[in-house]
Amino acid sequence: MADIGIHPHLDGGLKKGAATFAGGTLVCECTTNPVKVKIKSDIAHNHACGCTKCWKPEGAAFSIVAVAPSESVEVIENGDKLVVVDANALIQRHACKECGVHMHGPVERDHPFQGLSFLHPERFEEDGWAEPGFAAFVSSIIENGFEPAQMDGVRARLHQLGLEPYDCLAPGLMDYIATWTAKRSGALPA
Repeated sequence: MADIGIHPHLDGGLKKGAATFAGGTLVCECTTNPVKVKIKSDIAHNHACGCTKCWKPEGAAFSIVAVAPSESVEVIENGDKLVVVDANALIQRHACKECGVHMHGPVERDHPFQGLSFLHPERFEEDGWAEPGFAAFVSSIIENGFEPAQMDGVRARLHQLGLEPYDCLAPGLMDYIATWTAKRSGALPA
């Protein structure tokens, strides 16, 4: 099982985050004039993600993605290198034009995640960010060409790493989305 690669940062085991982590600076992969994005808060809902939209480092089956309040996200260097990957997507992923790393992805539309920005915490210069707590959209790695016959091994490896695999988001986040939707429709009181 250990030979199934999930993500270079996770394959050696989860590194526990520090309770004192309060943000830091994300840096793209460019060796000259890298894009730098300051995150002025802690992150939340960190997870391994198998979706086809998230940036993944070379050879990774999953990304590592978390959120921070959009108000705590500030591009501090080389923002002119950023471009929105898909203007029609819910998450407005701003990627470096040169290396392709997604630096931040705000949700600006009317949605339960409005006001949050998605980011890849392994791009922090600083250590101590919260470790991933689950794996989302696990089956989606097949859409990227992963062999379906190996999915039991992938799920076993995720369990071995301490990451519960889901083919959507974790139950608490799914409940949050459903509650927001029910309040918006009037099915639950606002």
